[in-house]
Amino acid sequence: MITVNTYEAKTRLSELLHIVNEKKEVVRICRNGKTVAELVFPGRSKTRNNPLKRHPQIMGVKIKCDLTSPSIDENELPDYMR
Repeated sequence: MITVNTYEAKTRLSELLHIVNEKKEVVRICRNGKTVAELVFPGRSKTRNNPLKRHPQIMGVKIKCDLTSPSIDENELPDYMR
């Protein structure tokens, strides 16, 4: 992974794009020491970290429950929840 600041990224953009395209390297662009962007080859996108993507092993699982009826009695609730 290559880390550059925003000014360096601006001045070396063509070179950095070449590195990403040819070497499939990730280029991290930082401002004030904090990452603000990453240049990533399209095939290396971080889809595995997408929290909204459904897991293939549980795609067919269906949960059936009645959300209109309480699952516990009102007397079982703690005082702060009443």
